[in-house]
Amino acid sequence: PGRGAACNVAPQTRDPRKLFPDPGSAAHHNVLRRIRGTNDVFPLAPPWPRRHKEGMDADDRPFWKTKTLAQMTPAEWESLCDGCGRCCLQKLEDDDTAEISYTHVGCKLLDTQSCRCGDYDNRSAKVKDCVRLTPRNINRIHWLPPSCAYKLVAAGRDLYWWHPLVSGDPDSVHAAGVSVRGRVRYSEDEVPDCELEDHIVQWPQRLPKKARGTTRR
Repeated sequence: PGRGAACNVAPQTRDPRKLFPDPGSAAHHNVLRRIRGTNDVFPLAPPWPRRHKEGMDADDRPFWKTKTLAQMTPAEWESLCDGCGRCCLQKLEDDDTAEISYTHVGCKLLDTQSCRCGDYDNRSAKVKDCVRLTPRNINRIHWLPPSCAYKLVAAGRDLYWWHPLVSGDPDSVHAAGVSVRGRVRYSEDEVPDCELEDHIVQWPQRLPKKARGTTRR
């Protein structure tokens, strides 16, 4: 079918686990399952402190180095989102290998310019299968991009130089080439599930060379 057209599967019975068998071999049993992203991509940039000075603890270390995710205040938790938008791309998971593949198809609520949610207050009502990150589930969600600040802090690692909490500039995530700005080709409303495999890309699981490291190159 054409892009955005209905697949030859009744919507009420469509099972994403059965949509993507390898067309080259009837005996091949790997199937890909669609993965929804998180809904914690905030609509407006949080008031990031200039080079995190306001977020310093008494020992002059920023809060993400002294607190666990569970210890953070709601404001600190929200500010940890770097605004890249990668988690809002549609993803596929191989049921046999658990391998995650990203696509350049975005959530229908993703603002592709700001790389944030276009209707944050009503996101759960409009996108019912979206996943909310919490300190309790962060280590179980294996499809987050490797640059995700929540994933880094949970693993005891520092933030990259382009994170707004470090740079003090909410546009640094775009300048570093990390965000999805200019790279989302379609909204999920334009691509049926059975065509998502045709839109798999590699870049969301990689970092540009200039974006690597905790200090700017």
